[in-house]
Amino acid sequence: MSAPLDLLAVMAHPDDAEIFCGGSLIKSADAGQRTGVLDLTAGEMGSSGTRESRAAEAAAAAGIMGLAVRRCAGLPDAALCNDLHSRHVVAALIRALRPRVIVTHWTRGRHPDHRAAAELARDASFLSGLRNLPVKGKPHRPEKVVQALSFREDPVKPTFAVDITDQMDRKIEALSAYNTQFEGKSGIGEVFPAGGRPLFAQIRSVHAAYGSLIRRGYAEIFWTEETVEAETLGDLGVGTF
Repeated sequence: MSAPLDLLAVMAHPDDAEIFCGGSLIKSADAGQRTGVLDLTAGEMGSSGTRESRAAEAAAAAGIMGLAVRRCAGLPDAALCNDLHSRHVVAALIRALRPRVIVTHWTRGRHPDHRAAAELARDASFLSGLRNLPVKGKPHRPEKVVQALSFREDPVKPTFAVDITDQMDRKIEALSAYNTQFEGKSGIGEVFPAGGRPLFAQIRSVHAAYGSLIRRGYAEIFWTEETVEAETLGDLGVGTF
């Protein structure tokens, strides 16, 4: 059995992890943490590419990001739902990978799979810790579920941001592995086009705006239901003025 993961991104489609939290995954890997991605679907209903080409692109991106593991749950693309079967499939994979932290989608999004994935990841994380749940593996419940807010336009204040200034170029490199999805595009999914600006330039500009929130070059933003602990008031970062 492989060692537990420190961080697992549970996302609807190949390339979602790279878009929403790729820089943070790379930063965790840089810090020596075991990171992984669970693609809930193979993205087979996408307008571009095939199941095979998207799998090859995902594998290439995984290498760039330094992932310890990447799995596909094989759930149906464009029909993802938080039903009993899907919860059991994901719970079994959580038991196998044993992540300490899970990051997933925000609860709203253009793609219905993104909305379903947010609920599915959270519910499966809870169920995987139940001793009598009829799925393979020893019970395991992640300590924390985090939701990625990057590229969302909802008026939700982030709980925290991760400085990805040193990882920004590699995030773009990982996204560049998805030639069938991004080549020649100015917008895709939750990343809306902006006056004809190329897609990767738009991604950089959005992350630069998030970076300004914490006085850094680039950042990704996240939300947690629970309040985040600070050790002391004297250690708080990011100046008010």
